[in-house]
Amino acid sequence: MNNFHRPLKHSLTLKGHRTSVSLEDPFWQQFKKIAQERDLAINELAAEIDALRGTDAGLASAIRLFILEYITQSK
Repeated sequence: MNNFHRPLKHSLTLKGHRTSVSLEDPFWQQFKKIAQERDLAINELAAEIDALRGTDAGLASAIRLFILEYITQSK
């Protein structure tokens, strides 16, 4: 059984600028679910994460960590 997924690249718009983020499909699915639960567009949620991430982490890593924290706090 192969549970590994290749990252999928999606385009996002942050502060009026287009960027692309590569995440594995399970992360994209969870990211969309969280955005829906919070009644936000994916770009809005990504912009929130981007504003909080600082310069030490890339956006894809920051999104993965956000998802992990969201899931563990929801339990």
